Amino acid sequence: MQQKRSKRYRAAAEQVDRKKAYSLNDAVATLKKFPPTKFDQTVTVSFRLGVDPKQSDQMVRGTCALPHGSGKHVRVGAEHVGFKDLIQKVQEGFQDFDVAVATPAAMAEVRKLGKVLGPRGLMPNPKAGTVADDTAKAVDEVKAGRVEFKLDKNGNVAVPVGKFSFEEKALVENGNAVIEAIVRARPATAKGRYVDAMTLSATMSPGLKLDPSPYLAGQAA
Repeated sequence: MQQKRSKRYRAAAEQVDRKKAYSLNDAVATLKKFPPTKFDQTVTVSFRLGVDPKQSDQMVRGTCALPHGSGKHVRVGAEHVGFKDLIQKVQEGFQDFDVAVATPAAMAEVRKLGKVLGPRGLMPNPKAGTVADDTAKAVDEVKAGRVEFKLDKNGNVAVPVGKFSFEEKALVENGNAVIEAIVRARPATAKGRYVDAMTLSATMSPGLKLDPSPYLAGQAA
């Protein structure tokens, strides 16, 4: 059964040139002309990558600092400072945080929370920058708008780059940072075309196809 699109969505879709691969600047400018929603939508860049997600050596994962932040208020586990007392609190059901940060030395104990943190994707991880000796710095980076990205089982990655209310320049600069981070994260074992497709969209908007070629100079497209 086909989902019936709203009048607002159809009006936005009419502004999209389906045959065009937009530059990021043009895509953001077009997106900002779409009819607004009643809430501040999250703007996302989505990637379809030419890697095999079943191969552990082709995993694409990392973090990216957004120059203008994410627009999201992040509750960090390390703001509730503690060690064994905090671990016990989490085991007892405390979940009032969106990110957990731990030192390498603490990980032996923190791993006991795998059944609690794992399903929420909150287990601290060195690749995500959430296992660090300098936890204060890690917390500052997370709160400033560092986003994490990870390849899904279908070879796709979706990364938020800000809110619809952001200025065009902020969305473009955040988007550039994310695209460059994904390109840098290309696994050494990836063969052939790495970025198959890139799309810019907001929560309730149609997607705009992006041209990846400016970001892929000097490597196999």
